[in-house]
Amino acid sequence: MLPDPENSEEISPQLLQELLEQEQDFLLIDCRELDEWHFNRIECARHVPLSQFPDEARSLLNVPDQAMVIYCHHGIRSLHATRWLRHQGCGKVFSLQGGIAAWSAEIDPNVPTY
Repeated sequence: MLPDPENSEEISPQLLQELLEQEQDFLLIDCRELDEWHFNRIECARHVPLSQFPDEARSLLNVPDQAMVIYCHHGIRSLHATRWLRHQGCGKVFSLQGGIAAWSAEIDPNVPTY
């Protein structure tokens, strides 16, 4: 279960793993650039690069109650994307704390690091 959005902007890699294992209903979005996406990713993620976020993320705004987890390399860009979507009215949006680097270190060492 996702945390209360009023109290948190981020979720841990462990919580993301639980959500994926429980097949919870949420979108997983990778906001890194295309070269990073090709290098590594969490397999069920959708690619929406931060550089194109305001244009490409418009479809996400059509479902403001959709839960989302956004990740990047270390969690900085995804926190910006999370805040942007929340500002646009999407309430259940969270950034993956530590990004894909933390995911690789803590959850799936088969995901290459850079």
